[in-house]
Amino acid sequence: MRFQRLDLNLLVALDVLLSERSVSLAADRLCLSQSATSSALGRLRDYFGDELLVVKGRTMVLTARAEELIEPVRLVLEQIRTTIAIAPDFDPASCDRFIRLMASDYSTQVLLAGALAMLEAEAPNLRFEIQPMGDNPGDTLERGQIDLLLTVDYVISPDHPSQVLFEDDYVVVGDAANPALQGEMTREKYFALGHVTARFGKSRTPAFDDWFVRRQKTQRRIEIVAPTFLSQPGLVLGTKRIATMHRRLATQVVANLPLALREVPFDIPPIREVVQWHISNNNDRALRWVVERLAAFAHESDPAADARVVPIADARRDEIAVHFQHDHPILRGA
Repeated sequence: MRFQRLDLNLLVALDVLLSERSVSLAADRLCLSQSATSSALGRLRDYFGDELLVVKGRTMVLTARAEELIEPVRLVLEQIRTTIAIAPDFDPASCDRFIRLMASDYSTQVLLAGALAMLEAEAPNLRFEIQPMGDNPGDTLERGQIDLLLTVDYVISPDHPSQVLFEDDYVVVGDAANPALQGEMTREKYFALGHVTARFGKSRTPAFDDWFVRRQKTQRRIEIVAPTFLSQPGLVLGTKRIATMHRRLATQVVANLPLALREVPFDIPPIREVVQWHISNNNDRALRWVVERLAAFAHESDPAADARVVPIADARRDEIAVHFQHDHPILRGA
């Protein structure tokens, strides 16, 4: 919302910046990235025609104009909080809401199916719509067309809050009668076999594992491109083909179909499944409760899962994210 050219959402950022006198500390309090917080400061400087915070030595200090704004901004936000923003106690049992989520069939199968069954008992009046992963999930969230976005952390927007739900890695899945799956999977076998992979939307965006393996020196022979993760197991049954799948999903399908599971014969970085919401909904108590319950269910349903995932250094994860977003800018709404 804007009032006389000022985005009122920036008042919260201004209050924190004036209090912390540090972009990095303000970013932590706002649950935003430093770049997003710096962008907010830039827009505030443009609106007020003043630097507001300036570097002096190794610290940042407030300008005279910024000092004048401390109390008025605080009073305005306090008035909003006491007259408008104080919500009644949240009661999941009586909450009547319609919540829109965007998620892949993988996220739906390994998390939402069980989590939403649990929520039915705790919040029987909550209703949900699960939208398939589109070509531009970041833009869909930005436009307010969904309430929650479930996706991998490599593609989330730094401008909105998010929470990690669980980690997962990859395995190879094939027909149990496939001779190539007798014994361990080797790199030579892996690249010699035909593969089934999944790609999504009109742009045929590859899943993370597909994108990562395509960057290897040796290339896979893709024989079938599937429209969903859940269709991959059926497409390897009765064939010599294999599919690279998330471990959580593969474990479910192998338990119900004559399939075999083997370890990937080289390192693929694990994924972190996260949930993201628009910053304007940061104080939406119903959404935050749903996020907390999703995170709790993810841990309770498989508490040992994260221990099986070999973590990668944050620096390498950031580097991978940069490359992935560069190759698929549409995923971030760029």
